[in-house]
Order: sequence, then C-alpha cells, then structure tokens
Amino acid sequence: MSDFVNSGWGIFVAVATTISVVWCLVLLVIASRRKVMAGDNTTGHVWDVDLREMNNPLPRWWMWLFVITVVFAAVYLAFYPGLGSNAGTLGWTSLNQYEAEQAKARAAMEPVYARYTSMKAEELMHDPQAMAIGSRLFLNTCAPCHGSDARGSKGFPNLTDQDWLGAGTPEYIEKTITEGRIGMMPPMAAAVGTPEDVKNVANYVLSLSGSAHNNIAAELGKAKFVVCAACHGPDGKGNPTIGAPNLTDKIWLHGWGEQAVIDMVTKGKTNVMPPQGRLLTPQQIHVLAAYVWGLSQGTKVAGN
Repeated sequence: MSDFVNSGWGIFVAVATTISVVWCLVLLVIASRRKVMAGDNTTGHVWDVDLREMNNPLPRWWMWLFVITVVFAAVYLAFYPGLGSNAGTLGWTSLNQYEAEQAKARAAMEPVYARYTSMKAEELMHDPQAMAIGSRLFLNTCAPCHGSDARGSKGFPNLTDQDWLGAGTPEYIEKTITEGRIGMMPPMAAAVGTPEDVKNVANYVLSLSGSAHNNIAAELGKAKFVVCAACHGPDGKGNPTIGAPNLTDKIWLHGWGEQAVIDMVTKGKTNVMPPQGRLLTPQQIHVLAAYVWGLSQGTKVAGN
C-alpha cells in the first residue's frame, strides 16, 4: 500500500477521471446523432420473423438527465477533491471535516468534564456519571485490545487484577494512556548460554511461581538467572520502574509453560501500547484513567 503514496497515482487518478467524464460526453454526442439505417427506421435486424430493432432517438428526459449528471460531475470536481491531488477550490478534506466535528463534540462535552478535572480517581470511581462516561470511553478506545471486560488476552494485559507492569497508580495509567508505552524483552539466549542453559533457566523461572517444572533443570538454571536478574531482580519479583514483570506470580502475559518461556528468552518480545493523547482530550483521559484504575481495586465501580 505504500506505493499509493507516490504522487504519480494522483496524476493517474486525475487523468482517468477526466477521460471518463469526457468519454461520457462523447457517448452522448454519438448517441444523439441518429442515422436512418433502413427505409423503415430500423437497424435492419430482424428476429423471430417479425421482431425488428427500431432506430428511435434517445428519450429527451434521459438525454437531459445524462447531461445534468455530467455537468454535476464537472462542477463537483471543480469544488471538491477528485482529480488526483487537486484539493478543489473549496479546500475541503475529510480530515478537516472530521477534526471540525471532533472539536464541536469536545466543546459540547467540555462543561460535563469540567467538574471532573479537579476530582481525584478515588472520588471519580464512586461517581456513577463519571464512570458511565469512562466505561464508554473504554469500550470505544481500549476494548479492541483489552476486551470489553478489560480482562485482556494473550499479549494484552488484564486490567482488572493488581498485576501492573508499571506503577499501577492513576497518575501512571493516565500517563500511559496519553503517551503510550513500549515494552521490550530483548533476546537473551546468547547471554544465557547454550540451548540447554536456556531450558534450565526456563525451568528456574517456572519454579519461582510454583508452576510445574523440572526440579533438576531448575537448580541448574538458577546460576544462569543472573542474566535475567538485571531487569527482573535477583528474587524475580520484577521492576515496575522499567516495566519488568514479576516472575513469582502465576500471571503469564505471553503464554505459560516451558516452551513459552524458552521462546521468550530466545526470541524476545516487543509490545506496544499506542498513545491516545491525540484521540482523547486530557479531561477524557483523566476520567478514563480513573475508570481503569477502579477496575483493579477489588470494589465495584460505580455504574458497572
């Protein structure tokens, strides 16, 4: 699809559109020049003994409708974009219209959000109207990845538990929604050692959470875990400052089991949370962050 960014496509579209309009006019002229092809005003074609094809002129209403259509197309192309990269004399674009509609909607909602700006997340999560708004914002913005119930799926964090890759505070959630987040686990197989060493480390990692593992392999992998400890800590409890997950619980974002851990150590992983600061206003993000934070607090969020 990147090829369509080339300016040559704009020229192609402009030429194709112009030829189409002109060709319509040519067809109209050709069709209007009726010639008597036989003495009885027929084309000379006869079927089933007496079924003759007549050579009557086009109905006037059809011809004028055709003319109006072509003229309308020419006027439209003069005012609106349609000839390739030509913006038209009105300068209209779908993006401008979208942004204008967004600005209008935000202006209409500004009085509603004004009262929430100074409220803390602890207060907002007990406000039914604020949480109803937060719920709609979540469904429109976050649910495609985290699910309508916010419980996520493989590769997408569950937002209803207390297991946070970051600080897990309303302020941190608000910052993450605004700026997005990139979580990266680099491939570590070369640093760990041989494939057997990687397998041993994987079993040691599983042992930290009490998951099913090979005891002998886990003991052998303990010394090699020092490579992982730089991020996950010597006790494997993670580091919220850099987003390194806790390995001592039984929450596995990218799959559970020996092979899943081996793949993670060998191949690494990069996860991206896209920034929403351009789609949502700071006031909307403030309410949304309070809603998301409330989901993990073990209390029923107002409005849910």
